[in-house]
Amino acid sequence: MFHKRTGGEKTSEQRANRFTEQELEIARGTDLPDLLASLGYTVTRIGRYYSTKEMDSLRIKNRRTWYRYSERVGGDAITFLQHFCGRSFPEAVEDLLAFHGRARDAPAERSRQTEQAPEPPKPFALPPRHTDARRVYAYLKKRGVSPQIIRSFISAGLLYEDSEHHNCVFVGYDRDGKAAFASLRGTYDRDGSGFKGDAAGSDKSIGFRLPYAPDSRSVYVFEAPIDLMSYCTLHREFHSNALALCCLDDRALSVFLREHPTVRKVVLCLDHDRPGQEAAERMGRKYAAEGYVVQTLSPPSRKDWNAYLTFVQQFRERGR
Repeated sequence: MFHKRTGGEKTSEQRANRFTEQELEIARGTDLPDLLASLGYTVTRIGRYYSTKEMDSLRIKNRRTWYRYSERVGGDAITFLQHFCGRSFPEAVEDLLAFHGRARDAPAERSRQTEQAPEPPKPFALPPRHTDARRVYAYLKKRGVSPQIIRSFISAGLLYEDSEHHNCVFVGYDRDGKAAFASLRGTYDRDGSGFKGDAAGSDKSIGFRLPYAPDSRSVYVFEAPIDLMSYCTLHREFHSNALALCCLDDRALSVFLREHPTVRKVVLCLDHDRPGQEAAERMGRKYAAEGYVVQTLSPPSRKDWNAYLTFVQQFRERGR
């Protein structure tokens, strides 16, 4: 199905980037269901294999290797990030080492090497803006988000369409109003899947935020920006003190609470699936122990707030 490289072999690309064999083995051995769940995919179990709701032709074997039948391509965690997230080989390995909570080790022979040092991390830069946002508007409207909500996000500078790939670009601003994060979502979903990723250099501790309202003592926390927009569509009075983590890591929430000490209530609106609920339980325990009032607010039905929004709209259409 696909060539599996043995541990003792090295490509010229691997040698050029001088990762240690231990680092490469850690990256290659990443648990794929856990990794995909952290990236926002809905992981499902099919007999001995795993798949995702977004890519039903994907099969994960032994939790370490994947193959996508619709494209006839597969590999390990490194190739997954290269293929679906647009990461280069060294970027993918660095991301996976970070996923494991490991700083990159110095290669054993570096002291004897005279080659040029690795390139520093790329500075954050927003993708070039397209002259309009027609594809973003059409895509989000297809997902059930209200036109008024889409326009308000665009007008506030929270959303635009990039000129090269026509992705949705969800912009996250730090407390000084400076763009520091961008979550990208493809507007073309082939066989139920779509591109997801972050702009290079994005600060994951910022995430995607709605404006802060000083008179509010609560913050609503979502997994993805489209879930946040879906909640806004269902609750039109809701327009501040919310953030999308763009993963299941709570760094962005921790930073938000540190920057806004008057907020004392955390409302966790994460997906109603196993990864989302496990993350909600973990965050709930952590922030309750820190003295916050914690509420879990799952959609009344369906997996996430966008799926619930489209269900409600379809139900209303049938009732007409």
